[in-house]
Amino acid sequence: MTTTGFEPARFKATQRANWNAMSGGWLSWRDKFERGAAPVSRHLIALAGLGPGQRVLDIGTGTGEPALTAAAVVGPTGHVTAIDLAEDMVAIAADRATKLDDTAAPVEVRQGDVETLDLPEAGYDAVLSRWGLMFAVDHIAAFRAVASVLRPGGTLAASVWGEPADAPMVSRGFRVLAQRLDLPTPPPGEPNPYSMADQEQTELELRAAGFTDIAITDFTAPFWLTDTSEYVEFYRVCSPPGLLTMIEKRYGSADDPETWAAIADSVADLRAPDGTIQLPSRTRIIRARR
Repeated sequence: MTTTGFEPARFKATQRANWNAMSGGWLSWRDKFERGAAPVSRHLIALAGLGPGQRVLDIGTGTGEPALTAAAVVGPTGHVTAIDLAEDMVAIAADRATKLDDTAAPVEVRQGDVETLDLPEAGYDAVLSRWGLMFAVDHIAAFRAVASVLRPGGTLAASVWGEPADAPMVSRGFRVLAQRLDLPTPPPGEPNPYSMADQEQTELELRAAGFTDIAITDFTAPFWLTDTSEYVEFYRVCSPPGLLTMIEKRYGSADDPETWAAIADSVADLRAPDGTIQLPSRTRIIRARR
């Protein structure tokens, strides 16, 4: 359910434009981000029970994960389909897929929306999604679409963010921006990174979509950066361009030193004895069967 006045089509168009604009930044940050995110991919693949020859769908693949990791697991007799809302993300993931060797499954990457999947019914053994499902406008519709493409007994394995305080990699910097830019709190029911943080509500939505054997657990993504300046860089290159425009309008420049110093300070307390910034971030893990 969404709030009165909310326009799903406009929201999706904005999301698409933002992720297209951020695609280059996410590609440049892929290696640093994957230090913490790759263990989540491996965990999802293990929960899905993937093996050689299976067919897998990855929803919200971004620059290609966990699709590319799954391709290595299911091997050349398997198949992976990866979708993303943003065409520029699709182009990056597709280019990376061409570089897989012949021990991996073929990976088909295409533009797509989780709520209106144009894919074969019961065509997949497993559906994976890493931090993508929580942006769905209608959670139940999204889960029903996922269920429709799973074979009977097939598995959904997905990660979504829990409470913001538990995920400093993504939340500390945004909290600074929200304060400095007086950003409003998203109304209840509107999509946002934490819209599936409520485990009880998410389980109800999964059951309403026809899923069974539901388990929602926590897993820690071991993010870390070399210093606070890397965290500032992450927010500079991986944030929606609209936020940078808002900084410029409010403070005269998108390079406003006080804003970026505040973002650096927001993670200074997480500095380890070796000088690195440790950002372990707890994520919700969903496992359910059709």
